[in-house]
Amino acid sequence: MKKGFPENFLWGAATASAQIEGGYNEGGRSPSIWDVAPERKIKNGENCHTACDHFHHYKEDVAIMKQLGFKSYRFSVSWSRIIPEEGKVNSNGLAFYSNLVDELLQNGIEPLVTLYHWDLPLWVDKYGGWESKKIVAFFQEYVKTVVDALSDRVTYWMTFNEPSCFMMNGYMQGVHAPFKRHYLSLPKFSKIFMKANFEAVKTIRDHAKKKPLVGLSYAAGANIPKSQNSTDIEKARNKTFFKGIGVMNNRWWMDPIILGKGVRAYGIYHISNRFARIIKVDFDFMGINNYEAFDYAAWGGDKSIDKSKFKKSSMGWVIDGRSIYWTLKFIYERYRLPIMVTENGMAWNDKVVNGEVDDNIRAEFMDEYIGNVKKAIADGVPVIGYQHWSLLDNFEWAEGYEPRFGLVHVDFATQKRTIKNSAYHYGEIIKTNGENLL
Repeated sequence: MKKGFPENFLWGAATASAQIEGGYNEGGRSPSIWDVAPERKIKNGENCHTACDHFHHYKEDVAIMKQLGFKSYRFSVSWSRIIPEEGKVNSNGLAFYSNLVDELLQNGIEPLVTLYHWDLPLWVDKYGGWESKKIVAFFQEYVKTVVDALSDRVTYWMTFNEPSCFMMNGYMQGVHAPFKRHYLSLPKFSKIFMKANFEAVKTIRDHAKKKPLVGLSYAAGANIPKSQNSTDIEKARNKTFFKGIGVMNNRWWMDPIILGKGVRAYGIYHISNRFARIIKVDFDFMGINNYEAFDYAAWGGDKSIDKSKFKKSSMGWVIDGRSIYWTLKFIYERYRLPIMVTENGMAWNDKVVNGEVDDNIRAEFMDEYIGNVKKAIADGVPVIGYQHWSLLDNFEWAEGYEPRFGLVHVDFATQKRTIKNSAYHYGEIIKTNGENLL
């Protein structure tokens, strides 16, 4: 019999504070770098000041999770809500997350806490943000404060979300806050992040009131083999870690942290073995965020997959469930840690018609991708959970509110929630523990 999902599998969905919370100047919170993003940098001149107003609607949102049968919920904490200025702890901010955790637990939902999901406090940015070593101590103070407040009830902790994205998009390419372009500084701010991660893990383990399970979520991807031939599989595995985007998305961030191994990229970027050994941590699991594979091209050819043959999301991302299978397989083979899928989903131009959102393409997406997660489990990959991105339509960073990733449609003018048909479909997958997926 084929191996299915474990009995205690963590089915749920993920969000990020800056993308859903709103209440940006309420309850003692101070601005983050995303709150002050220039209008010209965000599509349609939009901002995240209100977003989904989860700050005021969290009980309604938890009730939806319960209705759908969620076993878990991954959310991030807003650093600006906890420490609004240097040396000041905001008790109202801690109370918000404490109440959210209580609400989840009362409804049988396991809280999965991400400590940093890109919304750097503006006051920290003024010191240089992730380009300054000062941030390590600032972050450690913040982590300790959250852990002291929530660790009597929270088991699962993720230190960071997608370091490759917030570092390279924010500090190299300048397309995300704080919109800087310092191409040659990658090793410098990467090391600062790695040091901050090391201290954060230590702080969690030292101060947690019950045994914590600690990991990090990163934007993982893989190359899809041309065939099941062992030679083609080995070529794809090699590209996944040692060529181009494979180096920058996978090895650059994870090899030092998990394996204690240095890494080089493009002949100009370098992290030494000595430094890697110093900042290596012992994670309990690793989170992967996966959307599409690395090897798609407009016209295919010997070195790539022809993306014109596949359906695509409204973001233009290819829908091909093989991406998550090979990502899970290759990542586990290299790092040998249990894996939680901490993000996987698709954007679509969803509309409410007669009180209903008919997003059948998202239901098909789930069947394909979650089916490939099941296949990876059957092939020996220890996957402990799946968090769909996202619970709610939300503020999609520089893309504004146009892309809709949610299981729940949000009317941003009225804050009315409408559960999409795909969410009910997902609820059935959860109810049967994925039994009917191929």
